[in-house]
Amino acid sequence: MQVIIAEKPSVAREIAAIVGAKNRREGYIEGNGYVVTWAFGHLIQLAMPQQYGIEGFKAENLPILPPKFILLPRQIREGKEYKSDPGVLKQLSVIKELFNMADRIVVATDAGREGELIFRYIYSFLECRKPFVRLWISSLTDKAIREGLQNLRPGEEYDALYLSAKARSEADWVVGINASQALSIAAGRGVWSLGRVQTPTLAIICSRYLENKAFTPATYYQLKLSTAKDATLFAALSAQRFDDEHAAQTAYAAVMDAEQVRVVRVERKEVKEQPPLLYDLTTLQKEANTRYGFSADKTLGIAQTLYEKKHITYPRTGSRYISEDVAAEIRPLLATLQEHPQFGREASAVAGSEINRRSVDNDKVTDHHALLITEVAPTSLPTEEQTIYDLIAGRMVEAFGGICIKEVSTARLECGGMEFVAKGTVVREGGWRKVWREPEERTDDTTAALPALQEGDELTVKGCDVERRQTKPHPIHTESSLLAAMETAGRSLTDEAEREAMKDSGIGTPATRAAIIETLVARDYIRREKKSLVPTDKGLAVYGIVKDKKIADVAMTGGWELALAKIATAEMDAFTFHRGIEVYAAQIAKELLAVKMESSQERGGAVCPRCGKQVVFYPKVAKCQNADCGLTLWRTIARKELTDAQLADLMTKGKTSVIKGFTKSNGETFEAALTLDKEYKTVFDFAPRNKPKAGKGNKRK
Repeated sequence: MQVIIAEKPSVAREIAAIVGAKNRREGYIEGNGYVVTWAFGHLIQLAMPQQYGIEGFKAENLPILPPKFILLPRQIREGKEYKSDPGVLKQLSVIKELFNMADRIVVATDAGREGELIFRYIYSFLECRKPFVRLWISSLTDKAIREGLQNLRPGEEYDALYLSAKARSEADWVVGINASQALSIAAGRGVWSLGRVQTPTLAIICSRYLENKAFTPATYYQLKLSTAKDATLFAALSAQRFDDEHAAQTAYAAVMDAEQVRVVRVERKEVKEQPPLLYDLTTLQKEANTRYGFSADKTLGIAQTLYEKKHITYPRTGSRYISEDVAAEIRPLLATLQEHPQFGREASAVAGSEINRRSVDNDKVTDHHALLITEVAPTSLPTEEQTIYDLIAGRMVEAFGGICIKEVSTARLECGGMEFVAKGTVVREGGWRKVWREPEERTDDTTAALPALQEGDELTVKGCDVERRQTKPHPIHTESSLLAAMETAGRSLTDEAEREAMKDSGIGTPATRAAIIETLVARDYIRREKKSLVPTDKGLAVYGIVKDKKIADVAMTGGWELALAKIATAEMDAFTFHRGIEVYAAQIAKELLAVKMESSQERGGAVCPRCGKQVVFYPKVAKCQNADCGLTLWRTIARKELTDAQLADLMTKGKTSVIKGFTKSNGETFEAALTLDKEYKTVFDFAPRNKPKAGKGNKRK
């Protein structure tokens, strides 16, 4: 009997239908000589320190470096304790019984690093010794499953992939446990969470946020000249920037006095824009965030659903290329899009011509090729699923389409002793840009087209403006820009080829980056504000502590990711990597234990008036560290920022002294003490005014 194990029940049902297994049982489907069972994600996890006899957070226990890791069924929290998930235990019991009866196991978990780990951890935990083979497919279509079952691979071919996944799992445990405990011990209060990838990611977000907020814009001035030829009006910007308005106005007067503009030089060149590469998961997430505001996690979830519905290939891919054999299937896939309401015509045209081969490269295909649609065309999808499907389909049409040819013109003009520059772009052949029919983004100094200018042309000044401009900071990260930064280990790269070259040195993987962002949100280290990712006070506090420590080193983390990739290809030894991680974790623990954090006594001795637990002061709030209490007092009241001492008085005494400098909505200032009401809300306490003494002027008439 052959036992097939899938990653989740929905995939198991698809495979069961192909192999002829129709009899549903508790935890499996059987028939035709097959039994198909399933996991539901990670059933097995690494044990926590308690399982190694280490209780509580104590400096003398660090670093915690288990000689051998213990595997446990997935744990769930009940009160303050953790226990094995009953549903997991039940399914593990089913899997164990089936494995014991099997002649051979067919591994059909997702064909990737984490999918391999899911099966191998189950296999190890159950102490199974049965032989196993691997189903390695890039889509869940009936055709792909059948072909995959006919070409099962020996399980040992994926030993290196498993070792990479195991090394990643253990590295995250070692770094996360030691760093989190060390900082919590140093803080003396609360539980602080740090991680091998999450903390460098937080550092990327916080450093950009602080840089943005600290940025002081510099004001400058430019002249914008309007002129025309052959009834075609166009604008040109002064090559010179002016630091003060007076100088700009002087130059403006000279231009207006001149009345004539002379064309000094005209340059025209043809620019050929190659189509973009196909999507991998990260570029799909970036595009969905930029266009539609989808979070990385949401995009991944939708893509996974489309995969399980057989409409797209495996989504957790890190490659933007396809192999030669897959390239042979592109035309019929594009033909399925010929009725698409938006780009059906372009899809038909591309399918009927020679495809662009920029995305075809055997050597650059990793475990899975780039994202493609399948031959299973959707008929009626929910709106958001249709949106992601259209992105993938549209990108396919673009990637295999023609080159976009533009004519770019640059004219240098002279007027009033000053140089002006005018730029224009005309698309001669739309090529791949015809797919979405979106206008190209233009800068302030670029127009759609310039007239047929010739050197020596004398034109009339139609107008001139002095434009006040300011330098701009790097914007606060969105999920799209953060994913790009994670992909390039924090480097700001705009060139597509450079980004591709950096992929293996990025932090996280396409499959894990969405989860990292969600972890930071769940930890209350960052929050979403429209499309921006903004650090919370808690996140900034953590960053302030770790920013100069190894745990926040983005480049180092990127180096570890490259090492994991090399383990997966057997270019590096997993044992060597693990020893390096242990040294790294020990250094991190030592660094963090040495951190000097102000105690609550040093900051006013504040304890929570509601529950009596310690209070931590953050840049914007004072917050009780008891999660069940969560009392929070805002630092800024009526535009007045309170000091630590004032907040401490409010907490411990229930009242502050009179504070000056509060501001009303109309701009008037006032003074008042602050108190806490019975619901522990901050309220103003105004000193009673002296009553006027009775006298002649106060007598009632």
